[in-house]
Amino acid sequence: MATTVRILAVLGVAYLAVLAILFALQSSLIYPAPQDVPPLTPGYSEVRLETDDGLSLRAFHQRADHGKPTVLYFHGNGGTLAGASVSNGAVAQAGLGVLLVEYRGYGGNPGEPSEDGFYLDAEAALRWLSDEGIAPSQTVVTGNSIGGGVATFAVQALVDRGTPPAALILIAPFTSLPDVASQTFWWLPVRVFLNETFPNRERLGGLAQVPVLIQHGTIDNVIEDSHGKALARIPQVAEFQSFDGSGHALSFEQRSQEARRDWILALRVSDTR
Repeated sequence: MATTVRILAVLGVAYLAVLAILFALQSSLIYPAPQDVPPLTPGYSEVRLETDDGLSLRAFHQRADHGKPTVLYFHGNGGTLAGASVSNGAVAQAGLGVLLVEYRGYGGNPGEPSEDGFYLDAEAALRWLSDEGIAPSQTVVTGNSIGGGVATFAVQALVDRGTPPAALILIAPFTSLPDVASQTFWWLPVRVFLNETFPNRERLGGLAQVPVLIQHGTIDNVIEDSHGKALARIPQVAEFQSFDGSGHALSFEQRSQEARRDWILALRVSDTR
């Protein structure tokens, strides 16, 4: 009996130690933040996004052909501007505008990554587009993986201001960060100690007037496609595209990009400036 108690005590201490380590390291686990500073992608211009807390962030921009909308793109937590360029290859080749956002603490940018910080980065991107004369009605906000959480924030901000965007596209999204983390770390009380939330399910409930496209691969082992399907059932105007045999790198696949391109080109986008 005493031996059993000692074993249970050791296991309890070990469990608490794991919790303490994960709590302390959660930021680095959520935001691996590659520091590569890629060269400018051909066809793009380098621009600077100025945040409300005083950061100047490197970003890439391709101007839209006349009459075509601009895609505002937020990449995943392990992404880079180079990868974002690849993910939007077919979109850019079609003459759509593209603004690729690089987050604080990523790719040589100043600052430390965080959910609230990413939202400030999104606000800076929206402000830059406005200053360039690109109206929300001409903007398709797109997010991949955790970038979907930033995208839904940006769209909600625009809707709250009475200036909804042309559309929202989510690629391999989760319903919320605690939801997907609790599936991965099912043996830990992640909802108790996780600081970041990215509440996509909650936000999408208030975006019924915005056209929404959700793409998900059937064998995504990072964020199960059940998340994308659940989100697709929330908005009144939503389309779910399932990609058989695709994993979490769906955004890089040509068929995903072409499907996004075609969906955007089929939108009835206002020319209001």
